[in-house]
Amino acid sequence: MTTLQNKIDFALIFTVRHANPNGDPLNGNRPRTDYDGIGEVTDVCLKRKLRDRLMEEGQPIFVQSDDRKTDNETSLRNRAESVLGKAAFGKSANKDETARQACATWFDVRAFGQVFAFGKSNDGGGVSIPVRGPVTIQSAFSLQPVQVTSTQITKSASGEGDGSKRGSDTMGMKHRVDHGVYQTYGSINPQLAERTGFTDADADLIKSVLPRLFENDASSARPEGSMHVSKVIWWRHNCKAGQYSSARVHNSLRELLDEEGNFDAAALRTALPGLEPEVFDGF
Repeated sequence: MTTLQNKIDFALIFTVRHANPNGDPLNGNRPRTDYDGIGEVTDVCLKRKLRDRLMEEGQPIFVQSDDRKTDNETSLRNRAESVLGKAAFGKSANKDETARQACATWFDVRAFGQVFAFGKSNDGGGVSIPVRGPVTIQSAFSLQPVQVTSTQITKSASGEGDGSKRGSDTMGMKHRVDHGVYQTYGSINPQLAERTGFTDADADLIKSVLPRLFENDASSARPEGSMHVSKVIWWRHNCKAGQYSSARVHNSLRELLDEEGNFDAAALRTALPGLEPEVFDGF
C-alpha cells in the first residue's frame, strides 16, 4: 500500500458543558486557562484521546495509558523490547531499521512519531531513536473566555484511621467549565508520511475517529455527554506540498466562526478556490 500522497489539513470544534476538559496538576487540577481566561486543552491530551479511540478500533498503540493497556508491560521500554527484541535498542542496533519496525508495528508511532530514549541496556549502551510523525495537532483553545466554577466536596467515609472521626483527606475541590466552545487544528504531511509508512487508509481512520473523540472517555470530571464534537472539517489538497499553506487553510475557518462555533459552510467551501473541505457533524 502506497504512503499518503496528498497533504491534509483538518479542524475540530467541540463543546464543553459542566466538565473539566483538561485539568492542570500545577494549579489544583483546575481547567487550563490563559491569563485572559481563554480555555485550553493541550495537544498531548487530545492525542491521548485519539490513541484511545484508535485502540477501540483494534489498532496497536505504543503509548498506552495504564487503565486501558492491552498487555502487562509496566513501561514503554518493556513494551518496545518485548515486541521488537532487546537487540533493537542495544548499543549496536541499526537505528533506521528499529525505527522502520516500530512504525510498521504501532499506529501511533507511524502517525505521531516517538522518541525511543532508553538508558543503559545489558550490553552497556544506551539508545535514542527519534521518529518524526506526519500527523500534528495543536492545542485547543476556547473561542471566548470560560467561566470556571469550583465546588468543595466531602467524602462520606474516612480513608484512614479507625473510622471514629473524619481525617483531613475527607475534604476536596472539584472544578468545571460551565460552558465553552473550543477549536483545534491539525495537518498531515506526506513527506513525513513517506518516512514512517503512513498511508491513505491510516488518514481515513483518523478522520473516522475524530467525530467521536470524547466517546467512552467519561469520568467524574467529564460526565458522559458533557463534551461533544460539533464539527469536523477535513481539507484534502491535490498535491504533496498543498495548494495553500496550513496557516491560510486554518484561518479560512477562524475568520468565519462566531462565538458559539457556528459558521457558514457554503462560504467556507468557496473561501479557497480549488480546495473544498468535507464538513461533517460529531458522533
